[in-house]
Amino acid sequence: MTNQEFEKLVEQGIAEIPPYIRKKMENVEIVIDDWPTPLQLEQAGLSPNSLLLGLYQGVPQTKRGGHYANILPDKITLFQKTIESVAKTPEAIRERVKKTVWHEIAHHFGFNEKEVRDLEKKKFE
Repeated sequence: MTNQEFEKLVEQGIAEIPPYIRKKMENVEIVIDDWPTPLQLEQAGLSPNSLLLGLYQGVPQTKRGGHYANILPDKITLFQKTIESVAKTPEAIRERVKKTVWHEIAHHFGFNEKEVRDLEKKKFE
């Protein structure tokens, strides 16, 4: 899949987030990389050979207070080659991108990993 095709899937995944949630996203950027770096895997608490589909880095909205000002944007990274390695068909890639976008945006709103997984069970299963 080309970078442009993958980027379009990410845009579609973002568009599927309900508008009332998208409007509340503040100071966050969504980017695409091929693979996570060793540092990103370490920051996520994963071993060097782990599969990481997406990563949220920043200050969740629930942790922002009056001191939160002049801060660089939070960063949500989707890892194209990792996603393609686990989702083999275009439809499977589209679904995995959608779920990964949703997952990382949930972290932006302050949900921890267990809470996100519990929400995913309700939403996607």
